[in-house]
Amino acid sequence: YKLNYYTPEYETKDTDILAAFRVTPQPGVPPEEAGAAVAAESSTGTWTTVWTDGLTSLDRYKGRCYDIEPVAGEENQFIAYVAYPLDLFEEGSVTNMFTSIVGNVFGFKALRALRLEDLRIPPAY
Repeated sequence: YKLNYYTPEYETKDTDILAAFRVTPQPGVPPEEAGAAVAAESSTGTWTTVWTDGLTSLDRYKGRCYDIEPVAGEENQFIAYVAYPLDLFEEGSVTNMFTSIVGNVFGFKALRALRLEDLRIPPAY
């Protein structure tokens, strides 16, 4: 996931939904890979490949882990910052947004622990 979903050069937009996750990776999993996995699993990383993929750019819809910081005083814990484009979610549906962001991603095997620490929803949503 790191190659496609860890994008430290990404500059967040005023219209992005921004999430901060406390991540504890499994032993041997680098923090960048863990952050990228959260971004992927909560956005387009679980989408099934079909022939119509050539008609749509998944890059427009994917979540991006744009920063990772160690948690002070905690060993092997990091804050992974993830930006989601508004187009990923059904307009005005908080249920749809939360299902994507905090749904199945919490059972991801590359992570020992995961907690949503903060969420910024732009007025445009």
